Amino acid sequence: MPKLSRHFRWQVRIGVLLLLLLNAVWMLAMPGSSARAPLPEATAELRLLASDLESDVRALSEGIGERNLHCPGSLDEAADWIEARLRAAGYVPQRQRYELSGDSIPRYAGHTADNLVAELPGRVRPEEIVIVGAHYDTVPGSPGANDNGSGVAVLLALAARFAERPQPRTVRFVAFANEEPPFYQTRDMGSHAYARESRRRGEPIIAMIALDGLGKFSDQPGSQQYPVPGLQLRYPRAGNFIGLITRFRDARLLRRALAAFREQATVPSEGAALPAWLPGVGWSDHWSFWVHGYPAFLVTDTLPFRDPHYHTSRDTPERLDYDRMARVTEGLEAVIRRLAE
Repeated sequence: MPKLSRHFRWQVRIGVLLLLLLNAVWMLAMPGSSARAPLPEATAELRLLASDLESDVRALSEGIGERNLHCPGSLDEAADWIEARLRAAGYVPQRQRYELSGDSIPRYAGHTADNLVAELPGRVRPEEIVIVGAHYDTVPGSPGANDNGSGVAVLLALAARFAERPQPRTVRFVAFANEEPPFYQTRDMGSHAYARESRRRGEPIIAMIALDGLGKFSDQPGSQQYPVPGLQLRYPRAGNFIGLITRFRDARLLRRALAAFREQATVPSEGAALPAWLPGVGWSDHWSFWVHGYPAFLVTDTLPFRDPHYHTSRDTPERLDYDRMARVTEGLEAVIRRLAE
């Protein structure tokens, strides 16, 4: 191979940088237009939905409280409550019981935990599956109103809205155990056990949506933080939006979902496809589906980058914005319909 001139080498470098820049612009550029403040007046239906969401968050965070293996019986109580709520919506929920390996904490080896599954079989392509999931456990010492009572409440609301309304593809609503430390990003996560079993069965999951922290909003400038410097130049400084986030590989899925969300939702929204290693990008149950080769994305208020009481005893229900949670639910209903088409 002939020796390359210095001029040519610089041309190549500049070309590569331009390609990387164009790729970054494409990953951050998202379809549609976000809703803007002021929000339209809530309809009677929206107010009723907000009331139902608050009732479910309070049942989890005040009625049950801390939910984890450190608090004996609390996970079982939460699982029983979720199962009853899914039955009331018209489903015949199933439990996926799995045994913990003890890789994270040896003393938990042999313990069991349950994922709760409500399935709406598809009417055209039932073999293709869309998963909507939220973890129902909390960190020790926290009642977990936002993390993740809010995600479970929205999951239940969405399941109720789709009950007896089959879509072309199968939709499964799944409440996962053990997302929080010490099980976080280990094989003992409920979502890891679920995705692992789905892969073993060869199930064609075409999309997974993880709901994690959907209730904390603020219009105060500076209330929104970001994991790396520079993102605040592209995204809002006030934490008044809901975020849809994924890795580079699943950018096309995210763009499709965000377009559907923005067509329906009356709450501001932002979307980003970012490096999977960036703090926050893989911080929930969608990570488990990535590990097993499935496309997935996270829907979140960004939790630690916005909520000062994240993972503390002050993660309580009176701090959440149920009107905006209801608006998020309406947008997610459109996302599920679009992905299940």
